[in-house]
Amino acid sequence: MSTSSTLAAGTGADFGNWFRSSGLEIVLLIVGAMLFSRAATFVRDRITRNIDASFRSSDSLVRTEAAKHRHALAQVITWVVLSIVYFLVALEVLQRLGFQLTGLVAPAAVLGAAIGFGAQRIVQDLLAGFFLITERQYGFGDVVRIAILGSAVDAEGTVEDVTLRVTTLRSVDGEVITIPNGQIVKVTNLSKDWARAAIDVPVPATADINKINEILHEVGAKAFADRKLKSLLLDEPSVMGVEDLTVDQMNIKMVARTLPGKQFDVGRELRVRVAAALRREGLSETT
Repeated sequence: MSTSSTLAAGTGADFGNWFRSSGLEIVLLIVGAMLFSRAATFVRDRITRNIDASFRSSDSLVRTEAAKHRHALAQVITWVVLSIVYFLVALEVLQRLGFQLTGLVAPAAVLGAAIGFGAQRIVQDLLAGFFLITERQYGFGDVVRIAILGSAVDAEGTVEDVTLRVTTLRSVDGEVITIPNGQIVKVTNLSKDWARAAIDVPVPATADINKINEILHEVGAKAFADRKLKSLLLDEPSVMGVEDLTVDQMNIKMVARTLPGKQFDVGRELRVRVAAALRREGLSETT
């Protein structure tokens, strides 16, 4: 037998031995991580489905704050657990490939210092996400308006996903907006506990204010008595009075406290009712 044949046989035997020991362990680690990821995702989806099912089966028109927080918490915990598992599996795989992790401490420190400046934003995102969740600033299903660092336009939509790093919104146009948590400057939650529908009613400056107030009070009373709207209203809409006055017209503000996230539906319905009531009185307006 030639030397080359002997070397090839020895190499093949060594590879076979390695594959039956470390190689098999690597395969099992990767497969185990994939199965754990599937299981964690399944558990998360089942929890969120149960939360959504309990909401749909109840008489409530909106999710409770506790339900929204539990939904967001399930998403965040799953993301954190999977990140830790992937990191640990990667370390175990490197060990079985022959890398000495103890010998990588010094190079890792140098590398960490080198990329530290680039990783600052990621750390900032994670810390910001942690406080967003623990402080319950918003949760799954909330309607929010978010001011973003360096952007002149606020992002507005319904929260669809929350992790420690990013928040995902769905706008009214169906667009998906992904925002790194570290770039969030201000959050306006439009659906926490309760909301307020506010409409401005422009009328001619020569109109009788008392008459206008009577019409608006009547519209509010009828709206609160309506079965469809009353389920969305927390109390009877009220008239705040004249908010703005010019030579040609004045604006009278009307407000209504609503269930969280329902202020837009109530506002549209009140505008229709106010427009019809003023038109019956022969007053032209643009609400």
